Amino acid sequence: MTKVFITGGAGYVGAVLTPYLLDKGYEVKVLDLMIYGEKVLQEHKNLKILKGDIRDLKLIERESKKCDVFIHLACISNDPSFELNPKLGKSINLDAFEPIVKIAKKNSISRFIYASSSSVYGVKKAQNVNEEMNLEPITDYSRFKADCEKILLKYLSKDFIPIIIRPATVCGYSPRQRLDVVVNILTNLAFHKKEISVFGGDQLRPNIHIHDMVRAYISLIEAEKKLVSGQIFNAGFENQTVNELALLVKKVIGDNVKIKKIKSNDDRSYHISSKKIEKILGFKAEKTIEDAVIELKNAFVTKKLNDTLSNEFYFNIKRMNNINLK
Repeated sequence: MTKVFITGGAGYVGAVLTPYLLDKGYEVKVLDLMIYGEKVLQEHKNLKILKGDIRDLKLIERESKKCDVFIHLACISNDPSFELNPKLGKSINLDAFEPIVKIAKKNSISRFIYASSSSVYGVKKAQNVNEEMNLEPITDYSRFKADCEKILLKYLSKDFIPIIIRPATVCGYSPRQRLDVVVNILTNLAFHKKEISVFGGDQLRPNIHIHDMVRAYISLIEAEKKLVSGQIFNAGFENQTVNELALLVKKVIGDNVKIKKIKSNDDRSYHISSKKIEKILGFKAEKTIEDAVIELKNAFVTKKLNDTLSNEFYFNIKRMNNINLK
């Protein structure tokens, strides 16, 4: 039985990835602060949940022994959350990273998968932003993601397989829901307020359905060593403008949704090509962004998600502010 150690395994993506792995017969250990809910993950005979901080290196060293795969999801995610406390962000997103990689290698973990970000490319005018292009991160969050990529690749050896994935923005329903990422924000406002504010609108935003994000991690775990060792993969569905995303949300939620256009000086436009992961691993998105909107709408209708405009558990900044994480 393959044993997988996941930092951040009770986070937005982790809360979908963990049960998916368990269903496929993997044994899973999750290390998470659990600040977005203690009951995100259901009990399972092959699951061990460790409530703790990734800066607790002794805990990681002890608990990751005899694991085969290490998936590093945990971080202070996205620019606004990071900027809330840059010192904290650096300690978690950068300073803790190399010691964790060293522990994984020392513990003879064969495969280390790092969740980077497509934001490491910065703003590029090229049609297809691929993995060979120079990185031009424009924030500390994305800069530290790029730094960690370089750190990880230094440890490549025949017995230690580092793999980097650069995801688009994830969207859709999760037991640990986030409503502070673009598609989820628009859907929440459209459903509950019947109005969407679009700032600018021509900016491109790459997105990926959470189901496909999980499938991407599975493909990295199960791929032949020679196909993934030391490799970097983008993972997205398609690049759509914010205007297109707003119209898609309106189509799903209803014609009574108003789209309010607001001028914006923020013309940052991100887009990525996901051809490499398709060519090498045969991975291609199965679900559309419209599917994600439909699933979120159903979660609102069936009351899986409640108080979605103000509940701090759905918004990273609100939650971090209230718990004063250090």
